[in-house]
Amino acid sequence: MTAPRPTVARISPAPCTDDTPLLAVRDLTTQFPTRHGWLTAVNHISYELQAGRVLGVLGESGSGKSAMLRTILGLQPKSTRIAGEVLLDGRDLISMSAAEREDMRGASVSMVFQDPMTALDPVFTVEQQLVETIRRHSTLSRTEAAARALELLQTVQIPSPERRLKAYPFELSGGMRQRVVIAIALVSNPRLLLADEPTTALDVTVQARVLDLFRDLKHRMGMGIIFVTHDLAVAAEIADDIAVMYAGRIVEFGSLDDIVRSPQHPYTRGLLEANIRPGQHERPEAIPGSPPNLAKLPPGCSFAPRCHVAEAACWEAVPAATTVAPGHGVRCLKAAVSVETVVR
Repeated sequence: MTAPRPTVARISPAPCTDDTPLLAVRDLTTQFPTRHGWLTAVNHISYELQAGRVLGVLGESGSGKSAMLRTILGLQPKSTRIAGEVLLDGRDLISMSAAEREDMRGASVSMVFQDPMTALDPVFTVEQQLVETIRRHSTLSRTEAAARALELLQTVQIPSPERRLKAYPFELSGGMRQRVVIAIALVSNPRLLLADEPTTALDVTVQARVLDLFRDLKHRMGMGIIFVTHDLAVAAEIADDIAVMYAGRIVEFGSLDDIVRSPQHPYTRGLLEANIRPGQHERPEAIPGSPPNLAKLPPGCSFAPRCHVAEAACWEAVPAATTVAPGHGVRCLKAAVSVETVVR
């Protein structure tokens, strides 16, 4: 007997009691020109984020995670072709003028980049960089801005903050530098914080402290956070909801519990199996093959060439987004019939 097909729906989290989400991304597409045509880095994605929640965006390198963040922040080159809507508190960031986007960056939305050494200027002290950023976004005097800089270092839990203010970036550890970058991002108390793999270059102990800091900021400041990572274990430590991206599309979206306990997409299951779990003795299984060239995507499902359950229909058309449970969506023709093999 053929299993019933799930209902068709946009991949997005369950409705919230608050009618207006902090962030609403609607059918967002980002394309870059190449010698061989347009490369689609972000491919018709939609989701919502409420204030005080963390969305973990998970996927391999080249899946479109960072391109999505840079599109939200308006940091793509002028040659980029962008379609869709990014509504922050109801205002569309995509249709804003360049001047409006410049005012918005740092004030309403800020970004924490992956490498703090490239985000910080090596020839200026921590205090100089913080004070400059504070004064750019406020009318505070230099003395008042210096006091605010000290307060920000205390907020991100840097020990001996008075001494660290006088330090240059190279004099700080990797974890300290990342905390300084986070402090700069918090200058104007943004409503939305974008974090692009902020723990990748850190050792496990420092990584845990930085994740603790993000959790504290979420609860204390009530901001919404989009946390990009390729590591499911990291996402599980910080996220309320998970969006799994592959080849520019969101292929699965659900609560952290949905994704970990009942993953529906073969790619999501592969990411789970590739993670070492406590008490696991066998080697984790890597996903076979490599991500596709975004300029030459295969027909149908982009994951089909790497998928062990793919069938002929998977190569014919891009799977529609389907709802398998409230707030849990997936793009996979096999989702409804393979659920019994999901948890091994």
